[in-house]
Amino acid sequence: MTTIHARVAAAREQLRAAGISSDEADIDARLLAAHVLGWTTERYFADSVEAPPHGFDSQFDALVARRIAREPFAYIVGQEEFWGLEIIVSPAVLIPRPETELIVEAATELIARDSHAAVADVGTGSGCLAAAIARERPNVTIVATDVSPAALEIAQRNAERLDVAGRITFRCTDLLDGVGDRFDLIVSNPPYVRDRDHAGIQPEVRFEPAEALYAGDDGLDLVRRLILQAQDRLKPGGALIFEFGFWQAHTVSELIASAAGLKMVGLRNDLQGIPRIAIASRP
Repeated sequence: MTTIHARVAAAREQLRAAGISSDEADIDARLLAAHVLGWTTERYFADSVEAPPHGFDSQFDALVARRIAREPFAYIVGQEEFWGLEIIVSPAVLIPRPETELIVEAATELIARDSHAAVADVGTGSGCLAAAIARERPNVTIVATDVSPAALEIAQRNAERLDVAGRITFRCTDLLDGVGDRFDLIVSNPPYVRDRDHAGIQPEVRFEPAEALYAGDDGLDLVRRLILQAQDRLKPGGALIFEFGFWQAHTVSELIASAAGLKMVGLRNDLQGIPRIAIASRP
């Protein structure tokens, strides 16, 4: 008898042969099986010695084939965890990364729990930042912008699913163009990959929307514009928090230092000790 466990083991070897790391192949094969079965991890480990149910093989093989083609796991299953929340994703939006949680961490340190702060999430994508901040701070109101109508549709779905849609206004615009509000906090995970790095990018990343990744020769075209807009859109005492690439800390610090209306507060490092988040304030 062929068991579910045996089918997963065979898929794991296929994923490894496709160039996926051993640890990732192990996890992805198991989780794809659990996804098809609708099982929890606990049930998988308890019952994977059983024979696959009717229809499992065709569904499982189709998902494994997509992963072999290096489609990101999150797009295959349609969601990714961020800040303890299940965020809906599709190829219309960037997949949330762990380092982006540093923005939520910094934001919740700056905004008191009972604050009625006005927040902007620029380039919201999946809406993960707006949703996480809204969940952590139940009285804030948020304007979330994106140039992509398809991304805003995903962000709206996430806001509704997480019961925060009533406090988030979605705007289809470039950065904060046409947004006349002033904010206590502006957060952003803007595109910051250099155009010339496209050829060497990880295979999975090529499935993600280019407009959410690439931003000019040094990757900072949108960051420059964001900093300029923040000077006008922040209230006195307000703050700007945004993510950048691991090679960009020095340039980002210089850009903020040269901005007449902003003052650098600090940088936050990711788990590898690499600066990834900038925090600036409007005095």
